[in-house]
Amino acid sequence: MIRRFRVLSAAFMVAALAVSSGCSSSDDEASTGGSSAGGKVDKVVYATAFGAVGRDSFVWLAKEKGYFKEAGIDIDIQKGAGNVQNLTMIKSDQAQFAALDFTGAVIQAGTGKFTDWKAVAAIHQQTLVAILTTQDTKITSPADLQGKTVAAGAATVSQLLFPAYAKLAGIDPTKVTIKGVQTTALNSLMAKNQVDALSTFLLSKKALETASKKQVTVLPYSTYLSDLYGNAIIAKPSLISSNPDLVKRFVAAAMKGLQYTLEHPDEAAAVMNKAEPTAAIPAAIGEIDAMKPYTTAPGGGALGSMDEQRVAKSIAVLSGAGLMPDGLKPTDVVDFSFTPKA
Repeated sequence: MIRRFRVLSAAFMVAALAVSSGCSSSDDEASTGGSSAGGKVDKVVYATAFGAVGRDSFVWLAKEKGYFKEAGIDIDIQKGAGNVQNLTMIKSDQAQFAALDFTGAVIQAGTGKFTDWKAVAAIHQQTLVAILTTQDTKITSPADLQGKTVAAGAATVSQLLFPAYAKLAGIDPTKVTIKGVQTTALNSLMAKNQVDALSTFLLSKKALETASKKQVTVLPYSTYLSDLYGNAIIAKPSLISSNPDLVKRFVAAAMKGLQYTLEHPDEAAAVMNKAEPTAAIPAAIGEIDAMKPYTTAPGGGALGSMDEQRVAKSIAVLSGAGLMPDGLKPTDVVDFSFTPKA
């Protein structure tokens, strides 16, 4: 009888241990991420291109939908403040990934100011820089800019690119006055008729219409500078080489969020507004709708893809415009092994 009791006790203990072991394994898996990450969670900081606006809403959407969590990534989204700050954050390891204007960053790399970064995916397949003006100015083509004053963010890519745009558009850039100002002052200057046009990002159209209470004309730089990319996601080369699986998972989750955002702009804008209440939903929807045509690569291709020949052409354009010396190679600024294939 005593022997039978011992046998039953041992059996119960084994069963209890099995159940306990099963629960611990399940709990561990739940706390450290899904199968996509091999049961491991990577914590990363991501800097948006600039604040909380429609063009960056896809990251908040991807977080809300659980795309990053499914990829084994715990993402902390921080609001960026343009290329210099974001490049500095990447360089100093304050952020592992960041969005920024790729063309401006290439100029920074080409002039040797910031070189410790590489793009891993394109958000916009063409530059979003454009000439914006209210319809009462009667400016409807690049030729109409001659003799006029155009405001641009001081030392921004919008100002730096104007001479190249003007030459390719067939006008003399010296016959246009470029006024470098604080980026936040642009719409106010145009609304008060203190300048004739703006060189800025075309996604600002809705905001300019609101500020000026007028219809806005858009002259995209991409009409003449078709090889220049817009925003891209970047990372530090040392992170790319030490944890390539993380980069692959991050790009996949981000592009999944971008795709959903383009298909559901209202939902993406609402999700961003929930996380950042100062992000106005109508303005965000307007930006998402405006950027949608620029997320598709010329001739088709996967969302986020980058083409080495196009990058080489863009570098040649920037060098030819005197914005940086010759010598930069596409592989200096893009890791094509991570960008989605065209």
